[in-house]
Amino acid sequence: MLDTANYTPRLKAAYAENIRPAMKEEFSYGNDMMIPRLDKIVLNIGCGAEAVRDTKKAKSAQEDLTTIAGQKAVTTKAKKSIAGFRVREDMPLGAKVTLRGDRMYEFLDRLITIAMPRIRDFRGVSGKSFDGRGNYALGLKEHIVFPEINFDKVDEVWGMDIIICTTAKSDAEAKSLLKHFNMPFNS
Repeated sequence: MLDTANYTPRLKAAYAENIRPAMKEEFSYGNDMMIPRLDKIVLNIGCGAEAVRDTKKAKSAQEDLTTIAGQKAVTTKAKKSIAGFRVREDMPLGAKVTLRGDRMYEFLDRLITIAMPRIRDFRGVSGKSFDGRGNYALGLKEHIVFPEINFDKVDEVWGMDIIICTTAKSDAEAKSLLKHFNMPFNS
């Protein structure tokens, strides 16, 4: 049994011991509070047209996202009706979850070390997907790359958005932080 009282995620320990001093030296920060850190990771699955035809699809996406994140995902609903897409207000269209603290570090570790190497024809993630404020977004075409998902019980393969929010003030600082976490950038 895992002793959660004294357990620290591997990446969180690496950040405290190695990454913080390396970032402080690289960018010559005046004090330790200026050093960028991970703030949160937001996961999102949008079902789109499948959810319009069958409302159980959004529930399935929510269950899969809950399994991947290890935390209950909430169902996202349509804000307004769009007749052309046959969408009504408050219709479930997907799921999202926000990870912070230890769960965030655990998820990032699983994403980088387990899930990304399982992606077909993987050549790294784009180094240009920063938003100008130190946040990084990436998309996965298949959520089944995560080992928590039982491939035999999947009724639909979903795409997935992953947004990694940092406290960095610039893209260069955020990219350096993620490189220290061994994010496989291709450029």
